[in-house]
Amino acid sequence: MKKTVLPLLMTLLTAAAHAEVHFANVFTEHMVLQRDRPLRVWGQATPGQTLTVELGGRTARTLVGADGRWRVQLASLPAGGPHQLLVRGDQTVVLNDVLIGDVWLLGGQSNMEWPLAQTDTGPQEIASPQNAQLRHLRVPQRASVRPEPEIAPAPWVVAEPGGVGEFSAVGYHFARQMQAVQGVPIGLIQTAWGGSMLETWVRRDAALRDPDLAPWVRALPADNAAYGATLRQQAMERVAAWQPGLTLNGVDASGWAAAADIDANWPTLQAPHEWEGQGLANLDGVVWLRKRVDLSAAQAAGAAELRLGTLDDCDETWVNAQRVGALCGFRQDRRYALPAGLLRAGANWIAVRVTDTGGAGGFNGDAAMMRLDTAAGPVSLAGAWRARVEQVAAPANPVANDAPTLGHNGLIAPLQGLSVRGVLWYQGEENSGRAAAYAEGFKRLIQDWRGQFGDPALPFFFVQLASWQPLANNRPGAGNWAEMRASQAAALALPHTGMATAIDVGNAEDIHPRDKRTIGHRLAALALHELGLRAAPASGPRLLGHEARGGEFQLRFGETAGGLRTARAGEPLRGFLLAGADRRWVPAQARFDGDRIVVRSPAVPAPVAARYAWVDNPSEANVVGGDGLPLPPLRTDDWPLETAGSRYRR
Repeated sequence: MKKTVLPLLMTLLTAAAHAEVHFANVFTEHMVLQRDRPLRVWGQATPGQTLTVELGGRTARTLVGADGRWRVQLASLPAGGPHQLLVRGDQTVVLNDVLIGDVWLLGGQSNMEWPLAQTDTGPQEIASPQNAQLRHLRVPQRASVRPEPEIAPAPWVVAEPGGVGEFSAVGYHFARQMQAVQGVPIGLIQTAWGGSMLETWVRRDAALRDPDLAPWVRALPADNAAYGATLRQQAMERVAAWQPGLTLNGVDASGWAAAADIDANWPTLQAPHEWEGQGLANLDGVVWLRKRVDLSAAQAAGAAELRLGTLDDCDETWVNAQRVGALCGFRQDRRYALPAGLLRAGANWIAVRVTDTGGAGGFNGDAAMMRLDTAAGPVSLAGAWRARVEQVAAPANPVANDAPTLGHNGLIAPLQGLSVRGVLWYQGEENSGRAAAYAEGFKRLIQDWRGQFGDPALPFFFVQLASWQPLANNRPGAGNWAEMRASQAAALALPHTGMATAIDVGNAEDIHPRDKRTIGHRLAALALHELGLRAAPASGPRLLGHEARGGEFQLRFGETAGGLRTARAGEPLRGFLLAGADRRWVPAQARFDGDRIVVRSPAVPAPVAARYAWVDNPSEANVVGGDGLPLPPLRTDDWPLETAGSRYRR
């Protein structure tokens, strides 16, 4: 009997395995599919099966290909639901609670990725009543050297009180505004990746046509495994060259916190300064940093505090071989209490074991924050530290910024076939060093994504960079971020685009402004205007013309929504610059004259050009339209940008 049952059981199990039918990972319960567009659905199954796919009364049949993949197209559906999406073959798979509405693709960097829970209004929003017809899919971050057929598995999440904290904050506020007007289900597909560059989101075929990107794409290994091996080999070679004669493989670091001169033959790193710029490019792993500090008897007496500022990502810290603290988080200030008796007159040793899990590594804060606060006053710890690599943690797979196309291959390529209503984009910080080149690169990306998603008129709305960096660092008429804003605005030459200006919601000290509601609402206003649901434009006043008249320079505007004004009544106009034939920019006075702004400066008796909000942090610029939308940065000249000639390089 046993001999008969076992083969029969194995046969049944094998048959069941061969009969499996799957939807692609983007299709799960609670998803939203695009209304009023053909509905393309795909997945995997046993080759040769005939499948029937049904949704909302629409039906399609297909034969599974020899590669085990299937794809159907269903006739469009109006907004509504919930529906069941099912596929029948050798087995039946059913997805419940599928809505039909508008699907928006969210792309870019961390400011688009930024979760609602970490915004200024996050706690109130999370606790408030929610619209269950808002759904959010966070596509897992996965870079790849070749286009992937699937996204990594992830759920569509229904908006519920207490359950929206991880939604993209910009996307959430956008969707709430859209639903208030349209009353239809909205699905957000979040593909943003913090710190990512524009070039990683370029399709492989498009990159191969770009002379700046093609060499890097052609040099990519055959697959992710080969890429990981290459990265590790390169990292090991860099480390060997940086610390010649020092063992890396199998090294015993147990004595590296010692209170003794054990590091005489170690190379040095300057702190605070990330090690990527000091010979350890692209190094993730563990690096020890040691510093000898000589103290007087007065300095060594009593308790003290060790301050290391911020570092990337984690540290374990010893003073005179005694562990005094550990912390993870690249924005966390390291402050460790040292008990009386730990320090001593003469030589003292500080040892910091830094673990970098990705991106830049090492001390990255303010030099003034790196100090030893003793009873007799502070002792600076900035400057040279002895350093040695303990471990290299080359990733098994690439990350987005390792090369062009990698983010696209892992997150965007698997979505091709979906219909989407439009794209929301918040990116550019990472490209500011080559801002001039961004103008054409960004336009090419928009046009190529429209081709990929099968809609040459696909709406593409983007956020212009917010204000950031200390005001004291501003250079009139200059700055990478100023030039990046201009390159972003150049995309408005394409139809069906819109730009949400954000110069008034930035934070000089934080590249991630916490006010994401304003940004989401401005993007929604752009979308509603594009869809014919808002009569007035939503992009702020627009420069129509300019002319020099004697010692004054006049700027003429349209789309002022009832008239130009300052953000606060009674304020003088700020943010204007003038230059003469010498092309030297100086701050200028300005006044309103109807739909014109008249600019003048005694230092520029014969002005030939004007700029507005043309600094890295233009938060003091204060002209708005009657609807409160800010006047975007502008220039009347076409003089070469400082970043002209800066191209992509790894």
